[in-house]
Amino acid sequence: MTGWVTVAGLGPGDDALVTPQVAQALDQATDVIGYIPYVARVAARPGLALHPSDNRVELDRARMALDLAADGRRVVIVSSGDPGVFAMASALFEALEDQPDRHDTDIRILPGITAMLAAAARAGAPLGHDFCAINLSDNLKPFDLIEHRLRHAARGDFAMAFYNPRSRSRPQQFARVLEILRQECTPETLIIFARAVSTPDECLTTVPLSQATPQMADMRTVVLVGNSATRRVGRWVYTPRGAN
Repeated sequence: MTGWVTVAGLGPGDDALVTPQVAQALDQATDVIGYIPYVARVAARPGLALHPSDNRVELDRARMALDLAADGRRVVIVSSGDPGVFAMASALFEALEDQPDRHDTDIRILPGITAMLAAAARAGAPLGHDFCAINLSDNLKPFDLIEHRLRHAARGDFAMAFYNPRSRSRPQQFARVLEILRQECTPETLIIFARAVSTPDECLTTVPLSQATPQMADMRTVVLVGNSATRRVGRWVYTPRGAN
């Protein structure tokens, strides 16, 4: 019996934003692997084994999925948002690279709705022109590299989406991010703090850069930064499609 591995995005939080393709994969799975809160979103049923694990063990999860698939299991690795955006798709291929005998494993990557796109939709269209996404966590890269990319994105006048802006282990780092933005952008640059989008705890706050504070963000927050043309229209925020 040949197994398979599917990496699936569960979207930003609301079950209504899980795609039918992902729901079908979960229905067919014998095993679901993922970070504890993401696995908790999958309903238990007979014949389905759930394998929750802690944060920062992505490669262990990926190797486990490949092992189970080699035994004929149908495995879904779950991520929040989209699995290809700072999530488990890349980790799976990193693990696969070290196992040439498993390069022919049946693997599918199923897209999901990312937190930044869900947040942008709630706000209006702040990512309506060229934009980039930057993970502010320094777990897998030095902060010097984050600062380098942040400065060049700001100088290029990109709208930006920040993932993992502030955590208990690095509560002051986002203050440095705001300092860099103030050096590179105008005080009127709009910033959207989108917390827990599509969940009952959802909260969106839009302020000019001059009024932004580190305490406005936590690990459940996606931060969207407009470019020089981003503006308000009524209660909405949008970035025009034309070049600035």
